[in-house]
Amino acid sequence: MNVTQLVTKPLPVGSVDHRASGWWGMWCLIATEGSLFAYLLFSYFYLGSQAHGQWVPELPKLALALPNTLILIASSIVLQWGETGIRHGRQDRLVWGLGGAIVLGIVFVGMQALEWHNKPFGLSTDAYASSYFVTTGFHMLHVIGGLLVLGVLLLWTTLGLFNATRYAAVSIGSLYWHFVDVVWLAVFTTYYLLPYLG
Repeated sequence: MNVTQLVTKPLPVGSVDHRASGWWGMWCLIATEGSLFAYLLFSYFYLGSQAHGQWVPELPKLALALPNTLILIASSIVLQWGETGIRHGRQDRLVWGLGGAIVLGIVFVGMQALEWHNKPFGLSTDAYASSYFVTTGFHMLHVIGGLLVLGVLLLWTTLGLFNATRYAAVSIGSLYWHFVDVVWLAVFTTYYLLPYLG
């Protein structure tokens, strides 16, 4: 191969597979944010162990929280389906996967806001209420951030920036969304299920 051929050959655009600095950066972000939620959940258990009298003011209602949890899990499944599609060159499947995950994420945010509205206590009522609203509030911010990431990925997908070999940004964004879902499972278990165990 001579110099002319080297100069005229187009440079690759975007990272291939998971081999991207963004992949490792996302894992560092997840470790940091995971620590934040670990501290928040630790503070819940610590404050509960120090409480005099009843720590949880009422057993949590699962009428909204349980379907909402299933909606968030479904969003991860739909997103994974879309990501698997782009790995096989199916750009249309990625569009549907991202779009479906965004719709389900928006439904989750709306239902969580309704859940907050229906609570008989406010942020400053007591330590339990503060812990609940701060933890679920931080999670809600992460969901909204994830929705913004998925929205950008959907835009880029419609512009044709991803294919079967170049989809690192999709994998990185999906990783963050799955992290948000896993965090919610920990929050849901702590605030909604454990009180039923006494």
